[in-house]
Amino acid sequence: MDWQAVSGQIELATGQAFSVVSAQRLAGGDINTAFRLQGHDESYFIKLNRAGLATMFEAEFVGLQDLANSQTIRVPVPVACSATRDHSFLVLEYIELGRFSPASERLLGRQLAQLHQVKQAYFGWHRNNTIGSTPQMNNKSADWADFWREQRLGFQLKLAAKNAYCGKLQIVGERLCCDLGALFDNYRPQPSLLHGDLWAGNAAVDKQGRPVIFDPACYYGDREADLAMTELFGGFSKDFYAAYQAECPLDKGYSVRKTLYNLYHILNHLNLFGGDYLRQAESMIAMLLAELG
Repeated sequence: MDWQAVSGQIELATGQAFSVVSAQRLAGGDINTAFRLQGHDESYFIKLNRAGLATMFEAEFVGLQDLANSQTIRVPVPVACSATRDHSFLVLEYIELGRFSPASERLLGRQLAQLHQVKQAYFGWHRNNTIGSTPQMNNKSADWADFWREQRLGFQLKLAAKNAYCGKLQIVGERLCCDLGALFDNYRPQPSLLHGDLWAGNAAVDKQGRPVIFDPACYYGDREADLAMTELFGGFSKDFYAAYQAECPLDKGYSVRKTLYNLYHILNHLNLFGGDYLRQAESMIAMLLAELG
């Protein structure tokens, strides 16, 4: 990697001289490669990918800005994003992380509820972004069921068909898309600012015990979609959920709709990674269709 190019972007963004002392590769992440870039007095967190994915990092940069502007949950300050001939990169504030405690779990629950109070007049966002490395459409919509049908489930099902996942998945998926409006008969969500990819691996605490969230896929949508993903891939603590509910109670229909929302992420994992996600997606669709009768 051309660290000099990264240093140049850091200097442009901060107005301060920066020279690389060391670049330490960090573990974790299925999509990007990560480094801690150490200077003489400052450290930065660097995400790398191929040059053609620069727009993915640009959208993440803007998403972090939107989350920061909410003044609710801490996020890494976005510093710069650019590309060289071979790589695209995103430069973020480097945050020393600590360990969750019951108090920090409760604080995360309260702060997430506060984030979800940031409202908009439409569902969607002001630009498209990515979920993982998959394009995520965010065209503005006044109807949440239509938005979820067309820009979330429908998009992933079409991508699955291109990836040769046809047959039963497409048949039951089309049926669900046609009928899912019934899940919103007595529920009218408001467009809330969402992290968009809030599983346990995208949340942490700093050394002072303050929650930090990162790797967003922001848009305005039903807050239940963020809560649903917190229950996927490991989940969060009881303290977290109790604090969220105390701040902003959930509708009783959430217990069913969370499967609808997590289906989107399972379909995305099917399209990204294949494997056992096909059976899981079909099982989730069957559960939802049974609810719909």
